[in-house]
Amino acid sequence: MNKKIGYGIVLLLALAAPVLGGYPPFLSKLLCFSLFACAFNLLIGYTGLLSFGHAAFFGTAGYAAGNALKVWGLPVELGILVGVGMAALVGLVMGALAIRRQGIYFSMITLALAYILYFGALRAGELTGGEDGLQGVPRGKLLGFIDLSNDTTLYYVVLAIFVAAFALIVRTVHSPFGQVLKAIKENEPRAISLGYDVDKYKLLAFVLSAALAGLAGAVNTLVQGFETLTDVHWTMSGLVILMTLVGGMGTLAGPILGAMVIIALENKLGDLGQLLASLTHIEWFNTLGEAVNMVTGFIFVVCVLLFRRGIIGEIIARFPGNQKTA
Repeated sequence: MNKKIGYGIVLLLALAAPVLGGYPPFLSKLLCFSLFACAFNLLIGYTGLLSFGHAAFFGTAGYAAGNALKVWGLPVELGILVGVGMAALVGLVMGALAIRRQGIYFSMITLALAYILYFGALRAGELTGGEDGLQGVPRGKLLGFIDLSNDTTLYYVVLAIFVAAFALIVRTVHSPFGQVLKAIKENEPRAISLGYDVDKYKLLAFVLSAALAGLAGAVNTLVQGFETLTDVHWTMSGLVILMTLVGGMGTLAGPILGAMVIIALENKLGDLGQLLASLTHIEWFNTLGEAVNMVTGFIFVVCVLLFRRGIIGEIIARFPGNQKTA
């Protein structure tokens, strides 16, 4: 299937989703986390840098955008830009410190810095609300006239933002800059021998990934109407890693599919358990909604054992003709 046709079909389905019975707030959440996973994949899938601290960008942008909208009274578009800017700034600082090391040392530095930011958010209660979170973030009006209080309208705005951000990622991956990132991932010494400033390219990729993760976090705060410490905790970094691995690291569509699988499980596993309980008359299934972590862990183990390239990665490997669509 031609790549453009595949993207077109997916876009049409996304446009029709609310009409087909999809719940707009849930669909908006799916798009936010899909963008988050795509941003993370840009760093690990195409640059080869494993960050354990991406929740720092997601959560920082959420808090910044929430304060910009609720406390400072900025318009929606400026509030989102504030969130993206703060995430990019944090990414610049973290990246400048982390890229001095490689491999697991790079990953552990990002984890340590993200943990510092988490405890900072916990202590800065006047800005973050502490353990209670930042509540009551208003949606406002986009560009002064698009009322985002309507869930369906907000969904289509989030969809437009996601499409624009995804197009930027696709363009980046296929640009000369993206080709250099792939070269760094495949053989960093050779890239250095060709005269590329590897550290500069790594830092640019890190900041771009952080900014896109921040865009996802800022929009998610707008959708949810609140921001909590959960979004800046290390478990959120683990969640986005899981999304990317399940869907397919180093593919364009993989993180989107992975995010949809994981978020759907988190939100619909209880309903699935009740359905299974009614069909099998096994009462244990009624408690399935309380075992989300167990189920996602099981999925991770299955993917590692059977789908090491992720769902999309395995499809590409077994059916090479589908590579253009992924």
